[in-house]
Amino acid sequence: MKKPIVIVEDEPDIVELMTIHLEKTGFAVKSFSGGAGFLRFIEKTEPALVVLDLMLPDIDGLEICKTLRRHESLASVPIIMVTAKGEEMDKVLGLELGADDYMAKPFSPRELVARVKALLRRNGPAAQAGKVVEIGGMLTLDLTKYEVMLRGRRIELTSTEFKILELLSSKKGWVFSREKILDHLWGDEKAVIDRTVDVHIRHLREKLGDAAYFVKNIRGVGYKLEE
Repeated sequence: MKKPIVIVEDEPDIVELMTIHLEKTGFAVKSFSGGAGFLRFIEKTEPALVVLDLMLPDIDGLEICKTLRRHESLASVPIIMVTAKGEEMDKVLGLELGADDYMAKPFSPRELVARVKALLRRNGPAAQAGKVVEIGGMLTLDLTKYEVMLRGRRIELTSTEFKILELLSSKKGWVFSREKILDHLWGDEKAVIDRTVDVHIRHLREKLGDAAYFVKNIRGVGYKLEE
């Protein structure tokens, strides 16, 4: 059974519009008007991706985002946060709490579909099937299983964090600019938020623990992975 795209949004017209365009593209869609029903749903079913409204009638969308990221089996599920708020601080807060992308209302359904496709491509079968990348004798990236191990212990990364680490490890010692990292993440659909890359890199470093020093900031240029 195909995993559904789950929409958590309390405005029926917006839900209907998103559902029509996502289903027309071939996605299975499930929707909830509040957070409580969604949280019960994910106890038994893993979604392919979550489109999450920030302002819900019962549970704050940011709390739901944090809940997903704390859940071991759901930590890597892509999240697109949607809200009427369009200020940069709101965008950054969503990213800080683990959202992979951010869309401010009003947005075009075509843009939503493009963002969904871009995120799901990251979670699809790896282009280099079977490839395992070793970093410094401590970290292992399995591009088929889409997992990272630190000294044999699995680290739960979001799809964005994994994709950044994958890019940096593809050319060790090579400095990637923030623009290049955004291109790798989004291509033509990249979200232009100055602090996006920095926020995700900081989260990645926190999760890498004592291996965080492999990811180095080159001031004024970008980031590189150095063993």
